[in-house]
Amino acid sequence: MRRNSSSGLSPLEQVLENPRVWRGRGRTQAELGLSSGYEKIDQHLPGGGWPRHALTEILTEQYGVGELQLLMPALARLSAEKPLADFCGDSQEPGWIAWVAPPFQPYPPALTQWDINLSRLLIVRPEDGSEILWAAEQALASGTCAAVLLWPSQLSDQDSRRLQLAAEKGESWAVAFRPRAARREPSAAALRIEVQADQEGTHLDIFKSRGGHPVTLHNIFS
Repeated sequence: MRRNSSSGLSPLEQVLENPRVWRGRGRTQAELGLSSGYEKIDQHLPGGGWPRHALTEILTEQYGVGELQLLMPALARLSAEKPLADFCGDSQEPGWIAWVAPPFQPYPPALTQWDINLSRLLIVRPEDGSEILWAAEQALASGTCAAVLLWPSQLSDQDSRRLQLAAEKGESWAVAFRPRAARREPSAAALRIEVQADQEGTHLDIFKSRGGHPVTLHNIFS
């Protein structure tokens, strides 16, 4: 690139030196991650936390290996955090935290210990398994849910794209819990992780991370 003989700057450098030129710095709210509450995890996630306005998939061999504990600090924050519009004068409540087709009954005392605002929880139990995706998609796109957790019986690549688009539209965080075998299936999720537990602790395998790199983390709760 040639430089201007009088100023010693190249044409591009002269443009960038102009104070009227805006340089994009920083990240939007969507690009900034939602802190997981675990430093060991955040430092390996783009944006420093769970991807906002996107789909996250958590794969497990069986439920109860720490997959919900992963989410509790972030859900506690969302259940108390008012939308940005509220700071502009609108009196809004924090967004809803929707649980769609959980395979268990959420235990209020345990959620309270994690500082989850129970008044912002919605438990949705579709009568038919085919309605799980529809209910989650509607909740995500509504713009009133800060997060939507779902336990689908199955989730195709096309289904994951629908959830991803709904999360973007409603500016919500989608979390789908899936069996370990789903790892071999394609998905549009921004983040896909597998949780395993043994006598040494709980381990996290981040095998797909949009903008990041695969990594395996051991004893994440220690």
